[in-house]
Formats: sequence, C-alpha cells, structure tokens
Amino acid sequence: MILIIDDDMAVRASLVLLLKTHRYAVREAVSPVEALEVLEGTSVDLVLLDLNFSMGTTGEEGLALLARIKESWPSIPVILITGWGSIALAVQGMKMGAGDFINKPWDNEHLLASVRTLLDLRGPRPGQRTRKQLDSQFQFQHIIGEDPRMLNILDTIGRVSPTEASVLITGESGTGKELIAEAVHANSLRSAKPFVKVNLGGISTSLFESEMFGHIRGAFTDARYDRAGRFETANKGTIFLDEIGDLEPSSQVKLLRVLQDRTYEVLGSSRTRTVDVRVVCATNKNLPEMVARGAFREDLLYRINLINLHLPPLRERQKDIPLLVNFFLGNLREIYHRSALSVSPSAMRWLQHLPLPGNIRQLKNLVERTILVTPKDLLEIDDFTPQLERAPSAPTGSFQTLESMEVEMIKRALEFHKNKISRAAKALGITRSALYRRLEKYQIPFDAAED
Repeated sequence: MILIIDDDMAVRASLVLLLKTHRYAVREAVSPVEALEVLEGTSVDLVLLDLNFSMGTTGEEGLALLARIKESWPSIPVILITGWGSIALAVQGMKMGAGDFINKPWDNEHLLASVRTLLDLRGPRPGQRTRKQLDSQFQFQHIIGEDPRMLNILDTIGRVSPTEASVLITGESGTGKELIAEAVHANSLRSAKPFVKVNLGGISTSLFESEMFGHIRGAFTDARYDRAGRFETANKGTIFLDEIGDLEPSSQVKLLRVLQDRTYEVLGSSRTRTVDVRVVCATNKNLPEMVARGAFREDLLYRINLINLHLPPLRERQKDIPLLVNFFLGNLREIYHRSALSVSPSAMRWLQHLPLPGNIRQLKNLVERTILVTPKDLLEIDDFTPQLERAPSAPTGSFQTLESMEVEMIKRALEFHKNKISRAAKALGITRSALYRRLEKYQIPFDAAED
C-alpha cells in the first residue's frame, strides 16, 4: 500500500488516479498527524511525501515528518515531491534517508518507474549466491572473478538491473567499470535497446550541449546539418556516462536538468523533447570529496547515486588474478595459433603479488605484450619483467603503445574470425558493442560477416 501525504486535494487526486490505474492500493493523509496515524495502524510499503504540503511552509515540516518516518519505520522507502526551486530541500531529505525525489510537475512514467524501483529494491535479498548460480541466471560471461566482493557486486547487479534505478560505478582506473555498466544493461528490461557510452571527460564545455542533446542545422556556424544527440540515440535504452567526475560545473547543471525532468532542448530549437533512458554513471574520482570542495554538484550526486557499485582494485582480490590471466591466455591461444601457451606456477604467484596500479587493464596489457615479444609457450617471471619495466605508453624501440597493441589485437581477432563480430568480441573478452566502439575509435576498416 502507498501512502500519499499532501494537503493539496488536486495533487492527491492526481496521484491516487495514477497509482490506482496501475493497480496500487493507496491511502491519503493531509497532515503529519493523520500520516502518522495511518503508518501506525496500516502496513505501508511506500510513502509519497510533498515537502511543502502545508501552506507557506519552507519545507521544515516535511523534513521533520520524514525524520519521524525514517526513525520509526526505517525500511519504508520515501519519495519526496518538490518543485525545482526546492531541490536543496530534496537533497537534504536524501541525506536523511529518502529514496528519491520527483519534481513538480512530474512525468507520470518517471514517477511510476521510481515507485516500481523502490518497491522492488525493498524486497527480501537472497542469500549469497555462488558464481555458478549467478551465471545460470544472469549474463556475466565477460566479467571474470570469484572474490566475495565481486560476487556481491554481481548479485547486486542481478537484483537492480530489472529496475530503473540509477547506478553509479566507482573504482580505480582499469577495474572494469565499463564491463559492469554493460552487465547492468544486458540484464535489464532494456537489453534489446541501445547502450550508448559517453566519455564526459572527452567532451569540451563548448560542445557539451551539441554532443548530448543534438543540434539543428544553422544552430551555430559549423552546423551544416541536423545531428541527434547522445540522449536521443539512447532513447528507450541505457546511457552510460563515463568519467562523470571530469564534467565541468556549467555542464553539470545542464546534465542535472535532463536527469531530473527527462526533458531537453536540441541546440537551436525551442521545442522541448522527452527522453526515456536508464542512467548509469562511472568515475574514478571521489565525488563526495569533490562535493565538499564545491567541484561537483551535490544534487547531481544524489540524482545519479541511488545504487553505488564500488569495484575493488585488483591488489585486493589477488585470487582472481590467475582466473584473469587464464582468460586472457585462452583468447590469445586462439588468435595467435599458440595452443600451448601457459604461465608457470612461479610466474603466476609473482603476478598475484604485483601492485598493478592500472588493475585489470594493466594486467591484460602485461600478458599480451609478453606474448607478443616472447616466442616461448611457457611464460616465466623473466619473460614478464622486461615488459613490466617498460611504461605501456612509452613508444621506444620495438615496444608498442597500449593503443597500437589494442589495434593490432583487434585486427588479428577480426582476421582470425573472418570479420565475424560476435566471435571476435568473445575472443577479445569484450562485448559486441564495445568492439564496435573500438572499431569506430581507431577507424579500423572492416566488412562485417554473418556470425
């Protein structure tokens, strides 16, 4: 049962009609006293609370009621309803335990999605599942690991993916944040729709609106044709906002608006458009610390951070290193026609104790570089050390840069699998969409063959 707390009869009537149409049981309350009476005498599953539900209030009455609800009924999710001018109050409410906040005038689908999400997340959490159990139920084939923290992350992905919850993925560079984002999409109800990745760190402030929201011909000097923005491209699917910690403050405001209202305007047009997207973000920055410094908007952080998945660095899950190395070897044996490739036990133990500040990306690069320059099939410690001592980005001598090696690996995989994208992507340990993005990034020409 959903409890609506608001003194405005029109607001209550609108919400009651919407929720009952979607078969939710509903109760109403016009004051804190009446709301508490309902909560004490009825089993309530979710509360919709208007912060300004009393004439002339500044929000304190609503926050006080929220505090009382979270103190006495901490497991009941609360969605705050507020005007755009009261976002600061909504953020304060989120700090106090509210699950989400909706702006007036609200979008019905957005509100219903928030209700469904919080009700789904409130359900009982199953016990810790094994990797085999998780793999039998979800699509995690590109994520390697059996560390308990990784299993907990995969379990959470399986739990939240079918909802519309915004997800923030944090962790050091190279820990696999993009793969986690793709897993959220692949296991969601939007899996058949687009997955659009945007590297926000690579978009200048001057181009932000054009890139994200699109532009029409003549919107600015070089706008010779209409262009769809990333949000339009991702409509009905998932948009992955990578490196969100690198976003300039002025762009943060523009992003917040579309995440709040799911509306935007194409550059050069005055017509407001609506977008339906699932939002997944990632960063290697400490966003709460950035908020404290004034470098990141607190309201934006709360909008993107309903679910936080923090990926542990590889040095904290050393037992997963042999699994990763053997996964890389399995792909490389096929690509290089070296079926006997292996790593000696002593070399594997040595790899497990490396600091690897670049995490999985650095480990993968180290293994691939070693195989490229070593003719032996059994790799020893002495085969790895020269490659570890060379900085991956140093283009000296016969050593390749990380980028050039990735290009070579992609070309070899495509050649070996006769341009069959699915098979090449599997051999490289990435998804089809990730391979397509790399083909576009590196401008690698190819003619796709039927898989």
